[in-house]
Amino acid sequence: MRILVIGGTWFLGRCIAEGALARGWSVTTFNRGQSGRDVEGVEPVHGDRTDRSDLHRLAKHGPWDAVVDTSSSDFPPRDVLLAASALREAARRWVHISTVSVYEGWPHQALTDASALLDCPADADESYGYTGEDGSPTVYGFQKAGGERAVTEAFGDAAVILRPGVILGPGEYVGRLPWWLTRAKRGGRILAPAPAGQRIQPVDVRDVAAFALDQAAAETSGGYNVTHPEGITFGDFISECLAVTRGAGKPEWVEPNVLTDHGVAQWTELPLWRTHGGVWAVDSNRAVAAGLRCRPIADSIRDTWAWLDADGRPVDHPRWAEHGIAPEKEAKILASLT
Repeated sequence: MRILVIGGTWFLGRCIAEGALARGWSVTTFNRGQSGRDVEGVEPVHGDRTDRSDLHRLAKHGPWDAVVDTSSSDFPPRDVLLAASALREAARRWVHISTVSVYEGWPHQALTDASALLDCPADADESYGYTGEDGSPTVYGFQKAGGERAVTEAFGDAAVILRPGVILGPGEYVGRLPWWLTRAKRGGRILAPAPAGQRIQPVDVRDVAAFALDQAAAETSGGYNVTHPEGITFGDFISECLAVTRGAGKPEWVEPNVLTDHGVAQWTELPLWRTHGGVWAVDSNRAVAAGLRCRPIADSIRDTWAWLDADGRPVDHPRWAEHGIAPEKEAKILASLT
């Protein structure tokens, strides 16, 4: 197999490149060369995916059996269409990393692979879409839906769309699991979002990478939700964080209305917490039937802590600073409960 990974230097892209090399595949990576390190053993090509001449230069390094695009998040649909069209003759199929945010009903409704998508043209620019008053839908969701349409228009039945929810694991740059781990390590009374029995569905980056590579080598097409089929309760999630860090902490389970009354921002100040009913109700049965295998989330927690404890350093990313409640604010809320 010969594959092209667009991205390929950090987190999911790096994991895909390393996984492909481990399978004995030939790997080309394409990125700007401005963040992260090229994986040893790949053929690195540096350039701008929005530059037509750079894409034509890249195409000369083909052909490839598949392209795996991990870097479309920051680009409007028209740029995704440009890349897919420029590389169509150089690749047999395209595996596109998208998001569950493309669904009309997310995060309010339970979702399957057949749920309705947001509508966005394949050639839309970055201004297309809107964010609803309650935070959904989002401009991001519209943009990613348009990116999916761009890939499908260029590759047709040779396009595969993967829609993860939350991706965790070693190398995470967003900072959700690393924040919970460092908070657990600090110990003391820990502000925790009730109910403790709420199940969450984050998926390990290594499992997403393996499924993406399986799809690169397959003959399938269409979209797949990539979420953990069993998940883990929030209570067990925090307990595992405490166990692996040996933190002497105790979660204080606080009802959602109390948290919102205190102005706690969902999804960021308490990472992974969101009250909308569909956030953690995303059916991944089609992906499981196609070979998605997810390790226990406890393993992801343990391995991420081992990475952090060994001075793991993610690529610098502004989203890291968005996550986690300030200690002073947490202490004030906890004090009000006594």
